[in-house]
Amino acid sequence: MPAEDDQAIVVNLEELLQDRGMTLTQLAERIGLTLANASILKTGKAKAIRFSTLAAICRELQCQPGDLLGYQEKDQ
Repeated sequence: MPAEDDQAIVVNLEELLQDRGMTLTQLAERIGLTLANASILKTGKAKAIRFSTLAAICRELQCQPGDLLGYQEKDQ
């Protein structure tokens, strides 16, 4: 089993926003998240996400959680 530091959850928010023609600012406003927190999520720096936030993002981007989040070992 790899060490925890060798694992990463990948956030595909930028690709989803581009595909939907939406800006991060627009998404943040629609889901009631601050732009700063939305940016942390978009850049993959978030350590956690609430299910309610995940659901709101999926609702606004019309996607599934698996479209937004993925798993990838860091050296891949």
